Amino acid sequence: MLMKYYATRLERLVNNMANFAQKLINLGLRKARVRAKISGTSDRPRLSVTISNKHISAQIIDDVKKVTLVSSTTVGTKQTGTMSEKAAFIGADIAKKAKKAKINAVVFDRNGRQYAKRLNAFAEAARGEGLEF
Repeated sequence: MLMKYYATRLERLVNNMANFAQKLINLGLRKARVRAKISGTSDRPRLSVTISNKHISAQIIDDVKKVTLVSSTTVGTKQTGTMSEKAAFIGADIAKKAKKAKINAVVFDRNGRQYAKRLNAFAEAARGEGLEF
């Protein structure tokens, strides 16, 4: 009886891991599909956004020179609030840094993520500071 219980639990765990692995594969496919269509140049560099469970990072990248021009992240800062508030903070911060670096227009790379709440807050804050994409 006890062995049957553990076998059932183990089977569920394996199925959950298989589902997680499939989600990671699908994310990789979405990323590759987006990156195949967009590329940053010196005129319009690529704005890449990475959102984890706790932090948000953004980079403005020139893919021709393979150089990161500007970056901003919540890692190592005392930024508090919801993830949407953190995203808005980083969006405004990256736009200000881009203005200092004389970058007005970028190509938006959402990194395979759905354009929804957090990503929308980031984009609206960046647009509010004058960044064009």
